[in-house]
Amino acid sequence: MWATFTVFGLNGLVFASWAARIPAASASLGLGSGETGALLLTGAIGSVLALPLAGTIAGRVGTANTVRLGGVASAIAAVTISGGLTTTSVALTAIGLFLFGVGVALWDVAQNIEGADVERRLLRTIMPKFHAAFSGGAFAGAMVGAGLAALGIEFALHLLGVAAVVLVVSLWVPKHFLPEHAQQESRNEEAPRSRFAAWKEPRTLLIGLVVLGAALTEGAANDWVAKASVDGLGTSQAVGALMFGVFVASMTVFRFVGGGLIDRYGRVKVLQVSLGASLLGLAVFVFAPNELLAGAGAVLWGMGAALGFPMGMSAAADDPRHAAARVSVVSTIGYTAFLAGPPLLGFLGDHVGIRNALLAVGVAVLASFLVAPAAAERRAEERDQTITRG
Repeated sequence: MWATFTVFGLNGLVFASWAARIPAASASLGLGSGETGALLLTGAIGSVLALPLAGTIAGRVGTANTVRLGGVASAIAAVTISGGLTTTSVALTAIGLFLFGVGVALWDVAQNIEGADVERRLLRTIMPKFHAAFSGGAFAGAMVGAGLAALGIEFALHLLGVAAVVLVVSLWVPKHFLPEHAQQESRNEEAPRSRFAAWKEPRTLLIGLVVLGAALTEGAANDWVAKASVDGLGTSQAVGALMFGVFVASMTVFRFVGGGLIDRYGRVKVLQVSLGASLLGLAVFVFAPNELLAGAGAVLWGMGAALGFPMGMSAAADDPRHAAARVSVVSTIGYTAFLAGPPLLGFLGDHVGIRNALLAVGVAVLASFLVAPAAAERRAEERDQTITRG
């Protein structure tokens, strides 16, 4: 189990190493909000292309090897982005971000499949803690980014260090995942089904919609909290990175305690309260007149964004027979919003300001709130009926 925690944490650190210093990348390349949005879109395209294939790849080579593949791709991407920033080449940076998107997609789907398998075997809610490890890694990455920005360390050099750490850890840690024979057993159980069967299941698609709203609010914060603080409140880049760290720290803490709340009150109630808190925190952050109040909004926003994605993964994995396929579908829907939504906010930000543009996230969050009952825990007899029909 520790290996799954480590992989989630490293994934968060890698993501935040980029997200926390987006303002530095924009400044190095001389880009505005809309142009930054276009650059971020290249990473989203890489992920959107890789996500539908990630489940199949994990089924064929195992989750451990898929994480390794994603780690190597991410390390190469970090080196490429570093080169693009050093030479002020937008094209080279875009290529690196595309590869980064591919690597993150493979890595993330594989770790969620592994995490869902671990959770089913433990017979208790633990997926939020895996995602807390992601958030904890992201917080560490944000704090490192803030510190290096304050010290005047070039982002390009920062990325080279990240690449070295990712390469070493992602190649070694997955060897401690669940035994391959357990994964092979799951793949054999899913063999009679069509590759696209999970995409035709209404419940799975509704869970995907729940995760879409949760992922969009988290992704918007990851990509734009730092820059919205710099542009909207006139803070320094270091304070912008710190504001991102506040959001991630809040999300991390709530993910650590969220499992007990879910087991006590059920997924639907916790989901609806979380989504409501996310909306309120978002509004406070956008309309705050100063850094202190904006920070309070970021705390509430992080609390609200904490549990939607991990609860969606758990809901998709309720039926162990086809869990891998369903987790892959829900991950694909969620990460499409997580990665493609924030760049589009950048284009909107050119017209209304990036802080005001964040209000558009509320529409998706409201949709998720309405379909939250789809993520309710399934009774054993319901799972048995699904297996019989499958």
